[in-house]
Amino acid sequence: MSAIAADGLQVTSSAGFAGVFARVAPHMAALDAFLRGQLAEFEPEIRDMADYCIDTSGKRIRPALVFFSGWRGAGAPAPALVQVAAVVELVHLATLVHDDIMDEAEVRRSRPTAALKYGPAAAVLLGDALFAHALHLAARFPTTRVCEAVSESTRRVCAGEIVQTMRRRSTGLTRADYDRVIDLKTAELFRVSCALGASLGGYDDGFAADAARFGRHLGIAYQIYDDLADFFGREQRIGKTLGTDLASGKLTLPLIELRERLEPAERDALEAELQGRAEPRLERRLTQMRELGVFEAVAAEIERELARAEAALAPHAALPATAHLADLPHVLRSQVASLR
Repeated sequence: MSAIAADGLQVTSSAGFAGVFARVAPHMAALDAFLRGQLAEFEPEIRDMADYCIDTSGKRIRPALVFFSGWRGAGAPAPALVQVAAVVELVHLATLVHDDIMDEAEVRRSRPTAALKYGPAAAVLLGDALFAHALHLAARFPTTRVCEAVSESTRRVCAGEIVQTMRRRSTGLTRADYDRVIDLKTAELFRVSCALGASLGGYDDGFAADAARFGRHLGIAYQIYDDLADFFGREQRIGKTLGTDLASGKLTLPLIELRERLEPAERDALEAELQGRAEPRLERRLTQMRELGVFEAVAAEIERELARAEAALAPHAALPATAHLADLPHVLRSQVASLR
C-alpha cells in the first residue's frame, strides 16, 4: 500500500512509522539532545534511572506529531517545537512506567521494564518525577497556554489510567466505557501534541483545532491497534510483553468483541479468567478470536477512526503540515495489516 502526500512525496506504508519519521530525523536528533541535556536537572541519585527511561528505541509518535503539525519546511527545527515535543514525550514515558507496574509487564521496548529493573515502588516515584519535569519544562514557555494545555492533558491521561485501573477485573465494562478510557489515556496526548505543534508552528486557530481533531482520532485508532497487537502481535516485533490485557483483567475491544460472540458457557469461562478466578488461556482465546472474526471487527473500528482523522485534515490539504500528517493513517493501516 502506498500513498501520495500533498507535497508529492510517496509513502510506502510497509516502511512503517520509521520510514515516515525519517523526514524529521534532524528534529528527533535535536529532541534527543534536548532530553539528554535535561538529565543534569534530575537529582544525581535518580539520574541513571531517568536516563534508562529516556531512551531512543521508541517510535516517538507524539513528538513526531508535534513536528509534523508545526511543519513549515525542511530545516532546523524550531526550538519551541523541540521543547514541547520533549514535554509530551516525558509525559508519555511516565505513563509507560506506571502502565508496566499495573500490568506487571516485564518487557518494554525489548528490554526489562523500569518496574522490573528498579522495583515497582521506586518505579512509581520515577514516573512521578518524569511527570513533574514535563510540567517544569512546560512552565518555561513565555505563554501560560502551553503549561495549561499540558497540565490539563496530563490530568486527563491520569484520569483515564485511574478509571481503567479501578475497572480491572470488572466484566461489566461497556463499549462506551472502553471508548472513554482510551479517549483519555491515549488520544488526549495525541490531540495535545497536534494542537501545540500547530500553534507553536505559527498556524492559525482553525488549523490547530482541526489538527487536534486529527490527533484525537489517530490516537483512538492507535490504542485500538495496540490492544489488537496484544493478542495478534509478535513479542520480538512489538517489543513488549504480549497477552497482558487478559492476564491483568483489562477488558479491551478485542475481548469485548470476543465476549459478545461466545456461547454462554465459554463467555462465563472468559469472564472467570478476566476476574482472576481462573488461569488465563491466551492461546484458546486467540484461536477463538481468529475463528469468530474478532480481528476483522476490531480492524474495522480502527479504519472508522482513521477515516475521521483524515476528514479533519481535508479542509487544509494545501498546508505543508497536512502533507506529512496525512501519511500517518496509511502507516497505521499497514501496521494493522501486518498483524494478520
